[in-house]
Amino acid sequence: MKQMRIVFAAAGVLAMAGLAHPAYAAGDAAAGEQIFEHTCHLCHQIGPGAKNFVGPELNGLNGRKAGTAAGYDYSDAMKKSGITWNEDTFKKYITNPQADIPGVKMIFAGLDKHSQRDNIWAYLSQFKADGSK
Repeated sequence: MKQMRIVFAAAGVLAMAGLAHPAYAAGDAAAGEQIFEHTCHLCHQIGPGAKNFVGPELNGLNGRKAGTAAGYDYSDAMKKSGITWNEDTFKKYITNPQADIPGVKMIFAGLDKHSQRDNIWAYLSQFKADGSK
């Protein structure tokens, strides 16, 4: 009986350990990189040497106030949005940019799958303002 309790206790500890998650973005950064290269890279740059292009460069996006990338000509809607980019604000925006902030320049239908949004955020959020990871 005592051995059975030990086995159940050990099983419970292992089960709880399996529920714990590290404090990293939920998605797969490698999969997010693929999404970026096939979808976002047409307008945005990220990483060392990234520059504003059709859209602003995305280095240091996590914690950056919307509409503030130096040298990019943002729409009034984006500048006045009051958003500070984080996982929640980005995922809401990238689901349907025009619906989230009417009047933004970004003409993009959005990412409708949660996994895509998780993955692209995991990729983008690893870049610091200087483009390093």
